[in-house]
Amino acid sequence: MFHRLHTDGTRTEVALEDAFAGPAPSACWIIGGGPSLAALDCEAIARSPVPKMAVNLAGTQLVRPTFWTSYDPSCRFHRSIYLDAGVTKFIHRRRAMELVPETTFKVCECPATFFFERDKSRGYADFLSPAAKGIVDWADSLVQAIDILHRLGFRTLYLAGCEMRIRPSHEQIARGAEFGVEYDPREPLDDFLKKCRRASLSDKDLEAVAPAAQYHFPEHKPLRSAARTDAHYDRIAQSLRLSRRSLSLAGVRLISATPDSRLNDWFPYRGVREIIADIHATTGDPLNEPVTGLYRDRQDRTPPLSTRMKDFPPPRHAAKHPLPPPIATANETRAELDVELLVEGEGLRAATVRARDEDRPAAR
Repeated sequence: MFHRLHTDGTRTEVALEDAFAGPAPSACWIIGGGPSLAALDCEAIARSPVPKMAVNLAGTQLVRPTFWTSYDPSCRFHRSIYLDAGVTKFIHRRRAMELVPETTFKVCECPATFFFERDKSRGYADFLSPAAKGIVDWADSLVQAIDILHRLGFRTLYLAGCEMRIRPSHEQIARGAEFGVEYDPREPLDDFLKKCRRASLSDKDLEAVAPAAQYHFPEHKPLRSAARTDAHYDRIAQSLRLSRRSLSLAGVRLISATPDSRLNDWFPYRGVREIIADIHATTGDPLNEPVTGLYRDRQDRTPPLSTRMKDFPPPRHAAKHPLPPPIATANETRAELDVELLVEGEGLRAATVRARDEDRPAAR
């Protein structure tokens, strides 16, 4: 699934699938670029003892990612992401020979950078198909991130800064109201713009008043472009809704940590504090774990149990893993062993029962 690419076109396969799976479902944050991220407790997210996957420019100056992925050309992103060996990058192979911004380095030369093939053939039913040979391509970086994290072994994904919508600003809504246009918070941005145009309020007139924040970083698109992006967000939110059975079969839970996200109608929403508390309860709280005495005392730190822990060898099917022939003891003859039936149960090899008299071979 994942591989390194080199400037001479050679390829090195890298086994990363399920590398981050554990005895309990592994969790990861997905950091989106929505304006709400600036209002969340990003310090707590950054300190939480689970990785963070950022998409595109998301998290800039707020959360440094553990993992990163992008869909667009490399010139749109930061040199510090590509050249930081502490950020593991997952990028489609078509970007391998692009230049890292402000350098003469190829993207494929960057440290901790892995490439994948894209798969445009998958739909909702096989969104997270284990048989797929590439990462799903629905022309969206969030969907791409979900599939990558699934392949890496993560099963609980917390989505922060993922509004999946762009709204007009309060000033633009007020300007529309002066022309008799009422804004419905549930409607796509393009529907609001169409109503304004019908009321002789142009996009240019709307852009003359204060715009809404579209990202948590200072970047801005014209209204028509923002409306197309909002329509794309709406389509992806509905696509994830239609993929819920595939997510469930794969054991993947999407949990929104983003207020006012389109995803909150289809997936559970939980506040950052609640999520952090769950992470600390499951993984531990690095800032509050005691250290005094750990080097000096050899205390039993096993949690209280109602039964004993006991490791058994795994059950083995006789046809695949035939057992060695039994060894006769001083009180047993070879003939007696030949008429014993081996019984396997609970993975134990010691249990035997003797054949019934009528099952014994006739005496010669």
